[in-house]
Amino acid sequence: MHLGEALLLALKHCGAREIFGIPGDFVLPFFDVIEQSAILPLYTLSHEPAVGFAADAAARIGARPGVAVVTYGAGALNMVNAVALAFAEKSPLIVISGAPGKHESGFGLLLHHQVKCLDSQMRIYTEITCDQARLDDPSIAPAQIARVLRSCIIHSQPVYLELPRDIVGQPCDRVPDIAARVVDQDAIDKCAKEILVQLSQAQRPVLMVGVEVRRFGLEAEVAELAHRLRLPVVTSFLGRGVLAKTDARVLGTYMGAAGQPDISELVEKSDQLLLLGVILSDTNFGTAAGALDLSHSIQVANGRVTWAHHTFPAISLATLVRALLKLAAPSIRADSICHSHVTRALVADGAPIAPNDVATAINDLFEKKGLFPIASDVGDCMFTAMDIEHTALVSSGYYASMGFGVPAGLGIQAATGERPLILVGDGAFQMTGLELGNCRRYGWDPIVVLLNNSGWGMLRAFQPHSGFNDLGDWQFADIARALGGHGTRVQTRRELRDALAIASERRGRFEMIEVILPHEAQSPTLTRFVSAVKQLHGPQTEIVRALPV
Repeated sequence: MHLGEALLLALKHCGAREIFGIPGDFVLPFFDVIEQSAILPLYTLSHEPAVGFAADAAARIGARPGVAVVTYGAGALNMVNAVALAFAEKSPLIVISGAPGKHESGFGLLLHHQVKCLDSQMRIYTEITCDQARLDDPSIAPAQIARVLRSCIIHSQPVYLELPRDIVGQPCDRVPDIAARVVDQDAIDKCAKEILVQLSQAQRPVLMVGVEVRRFGLEAEVAELAHRLRLPVVTSFLGRGVLAKTDARVLGTYMGAAGQPDISELVEKSDQLLLLGVILSDTNFGTAAGALDLSHSIQVANGRVTWAHHTFPAISLATLVRALLKLAAPSIRADSICHSHVTRALVADGAPIAPNDVATAINDLFEKKGLFPIASDVGDCMFTAMDIEHTALVSSGYYASMGFGVPAGLGIQAATGERPLILVGDGAFQMTGLELGNCRRYGWDPIVVLLNNSGWGMLRAFQPHSGFNDLGDWQFADIARALGGHGTRVQTRRELRDALAIASERRGRFEMIEVILPHEAQSPTLTRFVSAVKQLHGPQTEIVRALPV
């Protein structure tokens, strides 16, 4: 067995199911092994940021590692932003970069793609990954690979492997199995018992679920735990879509002053809030306006449990959930009151389209055709997604990088085989939308709903007087046809309804519905969010600096 084959088998053994990449000279030998061995399917895209976004989305939707393979320097450094997003939002992304051969540094010449020194790329990636290794010695490479992949799985964060091009074909041993995490079961059981006592003494306990619940594949177990403890369940803003494929009754998404008043009241008046896998970020809690007292919360995330003055280190979310399930008695299912906040029955007339009309039309489509997984970019399309039926959703809501939506949708279809619905704004589409041209090679046929208000709409919401937020009209539906898909431009609610119906029936090519919105159109959720942030942060100039958009 040679190193390239051993690495691919280890990737498959740890749960990876596909590879996204772009070839380059320093990684060509490994690409050859990928193609010839057929151990994992390979999907090549057009630009490295999209490779990172697609692999990240595949990891999120499948609760398993995603893999991105690129070349040294110009490839890996071009993907830094996508990897930083995965690190910030706790997505298990495995980055494999080709590298100069072991002896090439001795030529006395600078190598192409080199920055400051040959180690510059490794140093950069130490800031955005949780573990790294340079596989330049076949005798120790298997142990290095096992260690790094274990870190990816345990922490659900990106890792980095650097593979010199002249080492790929060198003989090596099989990569050892990933060692199980060592746990202190007594400490876990003690912690679980104390949590159950706290919940039993509370008058208004609430369970909030976040992204780690999906990242660690715990949705079914957390749904069962919610049933047993009879807790009302909400998601965090970043956790939107978690538990969508379970029988848990999710009441809504907490967004503070920007959210639905009944959900905000439920959370903010809780005397014991159990946060499972929730990132304590401004996007989750920044619009609470002081109404939420996290001192009355039990926080289970980042491998530890914290509440009040108690901290239990080295207790993972998975081990705690399973300990709670072991202690909590099974309960008889009881229907709880679940008030839906989504709107249906679009008035399909000749009126102009507003963002909430898009949400209503998609809800109508879901009611007829069943749920689609959604990949959403940031901006008002993400806030519009908050008004769509609770379904599997991936979005870059915390790190908030534009350009995520389209490649994320491709990653979802590659990873699951399900047809995704992609929500993207015109500004974000300009960044990565051309990746749709790769759909015809792989038989992908997402439905793309492009919200076109001829500008960076969310930036306009905070600073409406600035002309630099205007982008012009790019006629995206015509671009869709050139890329091998179907493009439809709609301007009325009737046209929107009809276009969605046709797109859902037609298969084999991607469908783009370019939704023309009024220049100043905003979703109701974005309007509330802007209002809440302005109250918290004061002048608009300070708001723009304070918030990711």
